[in-house]
Amino acid sequence: MRLIPILTAIVVSAVLYLLVMERDLLFQVAQEGVAPLQERVEELTGDAQPPTGADTADTAAPADTQTAQTAAQQPPAQENAQQVVSVVAQRSTARTVDSAVILRGETQAYRQVEARAETSGQVISQPLRKGAEISKDEILCKIDAGTRQAALKEAESRLAEARARVPEAQSRVEEAKARLEEARINDNAASKLSVEGFASGTRVATAHANLRSAEAAVQTAKAGLQGAQSAIQSAEAAVAAARKEIERLTISAPFAGLLESDTAEVGSLLQPGGLCATVIQLDPIKLVGFVPETEVGRINIGAPARARLASGDQVQGRVTFLSRSADPTTRTFRVEIEVANPDGAVRDGQTAEIGIAADGARAHLLPASALTLDDDGTLGVRIVGDGDVAAFRPVTLLRDTAEGVLVTGLSDQVDVIVVGQEFVTAGVPLDPTFNEAKP
Repeated sequence: MRLIPILTAIVVSAVLYLLVMERDLLFQVAQEGVAPLQERVEELTGDAQPPTGADTADTAAPADTQTAQTAAQQPPAQENAQQVVSVVAQRSTARTVDSAVILRGETQAYRQVEARAETSGQVISQPLRKGAEISKDEILCKIDAGTRQAALKEAESRLAEARARVPEAQSRVEEAKARLEEARINDNAASKLSVEGFASGTRVATAHANLRSAEAAVQTAKAGLQGAQSAIQSAEAAVAAARKEIERLTISAPFAGLLESDTAEVGSLLQPGGLCATVIQLDPIKLVGFVPETEVGRINIGAPARARLASGDQVQGRVTFLSRSADPTTRTFRVEIEVANPDGAVRDGQTAEIGIAADGARAHLLPASALTLDDDGTLGVRIVGDGDVAAFRPVTLLRDTAEGVLVTGLSDQVDVIVVGQEFVTAGVPLDPTFNEAKP
């Protein structure tokens, strides 16, 4: 049983020796048959017999003469001419493909709000259960009014009282203006009579005093009117505040969506800022990811995007937002994609692999096995160059697909070696057999 492993090891060692140490001999065997291999075996084992006697004499001279003639006729470069290597090549034509930006992200609700109380009071409405669909302005919580209606009535009565004082204040202004006009007439008459000697100085002084008093009465009446008008404005503000307080007793949905939590239970006491319910909108839904700064220039607002969710479902939408400011920690830019979700199948917080379409690129679809490395470790392919000579061309891997790899960096038409590329180097003559590329 131990003989088979030993024999296997001997055969493997022999093959490795031939591939590494006798590579040129293998190429010669491929072209000329097994004769060179037999000569090499005889050389290694010492079984080769040199020609003797007349045969040696007869053949030596012609051989030497022929060798000399051949050496004279052929240039020195042909003495070391490389062997032609048979390879399989593929004629490939470049195609325009979408160069997508790939990133990971998550789904987020289009809108989410916590409906909270703006006043205090006891909840008197029956609760709605989480998961329920609600429409815009639908009542979520209703708080007991208490004495707020009475406060509104009081404010409205004060407003009516303030408005009733305005006519009285206006009449006082008119009365004061009339007395002022009378005082001006009396003062004018007293001044003229005094000039002609028909009125004493005392009468003139009294007329002046009455005029000044009438002017002061007008200013007082106007101030009373302004006070009445200010009382109206104050009463109106009190009425508006009372009505607003009553409006705050009803907490409504700001938009149509789903309840993410139960509404406040009946009988519970809500304080200002107390949570009534959480409402989310899932149609449309957002896909949120973060783009590295090296790729952000390839994304445009409105660009189409696709995403594969962790559940396996695929969705598509368009870019609606691209941040102008990078995250200071990760140096990435937030991008948002809007996706239609009429049935609510996509949930908030699901992981997604997002692909955003960018400008197309000219690429070749090649078998992954055609890729190789040069002596410097550069990724590329070996091609059939002009004159059926091997050449190396570096490539850039665009992405991997089920049919092969998409690479850029080659001319539009190229013959890529797909079988035998590891056995040739740049400048080696080739005998190519061509396979047509898949459409």
